[in-house]
Amino acid sequence: MKTWLLLSFVGIVIPGSSFAQTNNIPPGELNLREMIQPIPLSAKFINDSSYIWCGTMVKSDTDRKYHLFYSRWSKKLGMAAWVTHSEIAHAVSESPFGPFKFKDISLPVRGANYWDGMVTHNPTIHFYNGKYYLYYMGNYGDGNITSPELNWTHRNNQRIGVAIANDPNGPWQRFDQPLIDVSPDSTALDALMVSNPSVTQMRDGRFLMVYKGVAKKKPLPFGGPVVHLTAIADRPEGPFVKQNKPIFTAKNVDFPAEDPYVWYQDNCYYAIVKDMKGAFTNAGRSLVLFYSLNGLDWKLAKQPLVSDLNIHWADGTTQKLEALERPQLFFENGKLVALLCAVNETPDHSYNVQIPLRQP
Repeated sequence: MKTWLLLSFVGIVIPGSSFAQTNNIPPGELNLREMIQPIPLSAKFINDSSYIWCGTMVKSDTDRKYHLFYSRWSKKLGMAAWVTHSEIAHAVSESPFGPFKFKDISLPVRGANYWDGMVTHNPTIHFYNGKYYLYYMGNYGDGNITSPELNWTHRNNQRIGVAIANDPNGPWQRFDQPLIDVSPDSTALDALMVSNPSVTQMRDGRFLMVYKGVAKKKPLPFGGPVVHLTAIADRPEGPFVKQNKPIFTAKNVDFPAEDPYVWYQDNCYYAIVKDMKGAFTNAGRSLVLFYSLNGLDWKLAKQPLVSDLNIHWADGTTQKLEALERPQLFFENGKLVALLCAVNETPDHSYNVQIPLRQP
């Protein structure tokens, strides 16, 4: 604990953590939109035969390379097969802006007798105390492809877990029980399913998780409302204690946000989320920024809009997208370097991008 306090005091960050170096920005006044730079073509991670989604990155403390973890599944199965056939894969590059080369499958299928045995998805990677923590969503079910509809058995079996390794190349230790399970109380806000984990180390050394939960209060199989909740642990591997207070809410909206990414910077917590329908700004579906002084009570940032559905390439072109989702940040030496996002150009054409960020 003494070591951690010293590191946080001088503004040094362990590689791959989500605890950023101080920039003396008043709480809630970070403007991520102003930091976004044009994207080099090398930062487009795409595959002709697979859907690519959910990018998250860490720099290894041993080989000094950049390791990208992402979700993939065959294009032959259709976009909705993420819920039945996604697997978390691993690619490596000499630069955070690519090109990245596929290396292996980090969390492969291991059988329907495991809570995460059929699907791994929603990866987010961190480095704490000499170990790599890969948080993710897993599920199991009958494996039937129901595209363009979701397979509701798999969707409602989503749970949150963590895999641990000494090196980003693995091997990864997986667990027989989820890190965050649904609440047994049928009236709970996360009684139906949980997914989309994001974790950061708190100022006091504990660990904050923000995750998506779905209740059973609306008609099944979709359920609802869809909310975000927090949980806190003393260690990155848990156990996490649920706080049971919804965050990122909007009046009279049952599903306002998705895809949270949380981190600590300049004496406050920040979170980027996908604004599903323009509940928080007038930009429609977009990425927006929240902040919190304690990690539990959240407000819109002073400059809430992070990005609309337009991205700008280094060759001078601007592209209007169908979807810009799954925001994640990459830090190096305590500085914000890149915003990672999943992109849909069309419903059947997806890839990841690493968007450069200039320093505030």
